[in-house]
Amino acid sequence: MGVYIEVFSIGFGKKIVSFHKWGTEWRIAMIPLGGYVKMKGQDDSDPANISDDNDSYTTKTPLQRIFILLAGPLANFVLAFVIYFIIALGSPNVLSPVIGKVINDSPAFVAGLESNDTVRSINGVALDSWKDMATMIKESEGDLKLEILRNGYVEYIILSPKITKTTNIFNEVVQRKMIGISSAGVTHKLELGVLETLTFATEQTIFASTMIFTGVQKLIMGDVPAKELGGVISIVKITADATDAGWMSVLFFAALISVNLGVLNLLPIPALDGGHIMFNLYELITKRIPSEKVLINLTIAGWVMLFGLMGLGLFNDITRLMS
Repeated sequence: MGVYIEVFSIGFGKKIVSFHKWGTEWRIAMIPLGGYVKMKGQDDSDPANISDDNDSYTTKTPLQRIFILLAGPLANFVLAFVIYFIIALGSPNVLSPVIGKVINDSPAFVAGLESNDTVRSINGVALDSWKDMATMIKESEGDLKLEILRNGYVEYIILSPKITKTTNIFNEVVQRKMIGISSAGVTHKLELGVLETLTFATEQTIFASTMIFTGVQKLIMGDVPAKELGGVISIVKITADATDAGWMSVLFFAALISVNLGVLNLLPIPALDGGHIMFNLYELITKRIPSEKVLINLTIAGWVMLFGLMGLGLFNDITRLMS
């Protein structure tokens, strides 16, 4: 959009090292909690500091500014997609549809399923993973015909899923169609073609985005307790654990962090991209810009909110470490 970039910074606060290239100052700053791009005419520390030059952010139309602001979070989603694409090229391990434990008196137990049975298909649809099987059971209507591989022989078993109480990824109690089995923990490599690799990357990016959007919503609504929020210590710890598990786990976590940044930056909090988008939408609809006083007060409130969340995350991290 022709806006001059004054600073590209990794980290906040006092700069540790910097250099100038292509008319921009590139720096590494002291506080390693993300980073920022400082555009001419846009300064969160002083919202009244504007410029009327042609290469200034403030001289662009609201739509142009919204386009600029959306580009940052979009880059996070694109990066996540690229990482998931690389993961897919590396043939990631997935859980095989091999049964571990069969719960007593469950539909699986009554139908005669046993440990180490491999579920090859359901209602004639071949299964590639435990996830595919779980999805088919959850979305099923009526009886299911399972093709089972047991001790080298193929058997067919018919059963009907039962609605059962369980917990989801947010530790909420939900009701879901289940048959009463758990995984044996057997894995296999997912071999994907070019189109399947693109599909995998797209589905994983959408799944991660939806999960984080939902998580933020549940956190705001109180469905997920605030103690579940983590900060920089959690990120470091999970990164270390992922490193121990191998490069594939590190990439999965990096993609999740990238999606996380994209989602959080879209929140309508002043000082984040979402907050600035909110101001520009107001200007686009009303044909008026918010007053200088409103901008300053909302920006300060936004920073207070952000540092409050950072503080809460850090407090939770320390509490978890101590316990």
